[in-house]
Amino acid sequence: MQKLGEREPQRADSKLAAAPSLAVQFFLIPLAVVAVVVSIYGGFRMMVAEERSPEEYLNEIRSGGRDRRWPAAYELSRLLGDPEIEARFPGLAPALVQTFVASAGDDPRVRRYLALAIGRLTSPPPDAVDRLAEALDDPDTETLISVIWALGSLGEEAVVPRVVDLYQSQDAGVRKMVVYALGVLPDDGIHTTLRAALDDPVADVQWNAAVALARHGDERGTRVLARMLDRDYVSERVTASETLIDPASEVMVSGLRAFAALGAGEGGQVWTRIQTLADADESLRVRQVALETLEALGTEAISSSIAGRR
Repeated sequence: MQKLGEREPQRADSKLAAAPSLAVQFFLIPLAVVAVVVSIYGGFRMMVAEERSPEEYLNEIRSGGRDRRWPAAYELSRLLGDPEIEARFPGLAPALVQTFVASAGDDPRVRRYLALAIGRLTSPPPDAVDRLAEALDDPDTETLISVIWALGSLGEEAVVPRVVDLYQSQDAGVRKMVVYALGVLPDDGIHTTLRAALDDPVADVQWNAAVALARHGDERGTRVLARMLDRDYVSERVTASETLIDPASEVMVSGLRAFAALGAGEGGQVWTRIQTLADADESLRVRQVALETLEALGTEAISSSIAGRR
């Protein structure tokens, strides 16, 4: 099974081929997952004072005290960000899946981190997808979000119908993760759920859907992508946090990269907006990505944007 970065669609006729750094990136992963992985790290890092082996972390998860087991699960998920760990410990992946199965009904924090760890496996055991799919009815919303992310990361097409069903959730975080996963999972090309999510009542669900469609080479989300380039519009709908100090810029960067991946925009008006961002946006990062986007779109986009400003 391929990992997310390896499944980036290749479009031979796109100017994007010459600018791989502009490949669509999902900066809009639901903050519930980002916050779980990042924001509370400092609070319990002291509990696990020294880095240990994956087996030691697994033993801690299985038999440690309540206040040590979920930090150990976090540390294990962090370690698996290094693919060499899995190669060095060949028995780790099966043991990790078994530990996840045994965690049903346990501390939800342990289960969330174990799901994230499984999603980071480069060579998951044959039963990994099935065991994760069994957790799609987990009553804990944050655990469900982590499981959906992991299934998207593992890239198994068979889980698409189950993931699609979860778009009916009343929880916006679950819906956001569903559209994120559908953006990276194989699809039938119809993208029915992603198109419906363009009209979701929550703005960042719409944004995730538009970026996901762009990842599939589908231009039907461009009207939403265009709104993502409007700083005033975006700023009214996002809030800064410890994990995202300038969330509006992150949304705008994601929209720009989606347009670059599509290799086209809605026409001169969008190209002119991108040129304006490149010239004068308050964020240097947005300016840089806007310039890269214009380069990916080609001379036609640059010429149209200049003509639109006359």
